[in-house]
Amino acid sequence: MSETILVTGGTGVLGRQVARRLLAPGREVRVLSRRTAPPGTPYAWRTGDLRTHQGIDSAVRGADVIVHCATTLGGRDVATTKALVDTARRHGMPHVVFISIVGIDRIPLPYYRAKLAAEEAVVASGLPSTILRATQFHDLVCRIVDIQRFLPAVLYPAGFRVQPVDAGEVAARLVELALGEPAGRGPDMGGPEVRDFADLARITLRARGRRRVVIPVPFPGATARAYRAGHHLTPNATGRVTFEEYLAAQAAIA
Repeated sequence: MSETILVTGGTGVLGRQVARRLLAPGREVRVLSRRTAPPGTPYAWRTGDLRTHQGIDSAVRGADVIVHCATTLGGRDVATTKALVDTARRHGMPHVVFISIVGIDRIPLPYYRAKLAAEEAVVASGLPSTILRATQFHDLVCRIVDIQRFLPAVLYPAGFRVQPVDAGEVAARLVELALGEPAGRGPDMGGPEVRDFADLARITLRARGRRRVVIPVPFPGATARAYRAGHHLTPNATGRVTFEEYLAAQAAIA
């Protein structure tokens, strides 16, 4: 019997890797994206927008599993997730696999609060579900460094440590969960190492061939205290790709 799996945010850093790994004979993989389908796509493409509800019905109708990777990076995550699960419930009882973030229940960052509320919307929907919380991806550290490339120094939050995980490994885990039975809240997933942000910033600069001073900046407030306390870290370091290995792989394909 064929299976239909919908991946929201299927053109993003995580979603496109999830979709690619799901491709298999006898399985329909749908991608929901605001973009139009590229030529030769192997997916059953659905162009739509969770923020406006455009195209959601077509995307979820007949889906057995929904892997929800789309994010607005803000408070709209709650509304878009509710729109998705409400529509899905009208078309059956698909298994919803939701990617979330380690520490969202302990760090009062507005985006994290929205992500936690989105988690709660998935659970409250009554649909069979699996929630995976992961630590930050390797590329986030690189982006923080790269956006400061025109400054004479790289600034970073004093006392912050990070546990970056490879997006491909998270995608592989999401695929395992999507193909399995609903598991509720699964074990958190983190990268193999907890590192000082300054250390990773310097490694990134060297990989980019740039010389910059790395300067710590003290951040006040409850959110900064929660980060310094390590509430965004997990002892479940199931990722295997180190930050250096990630940078080497990126350099090889550049």
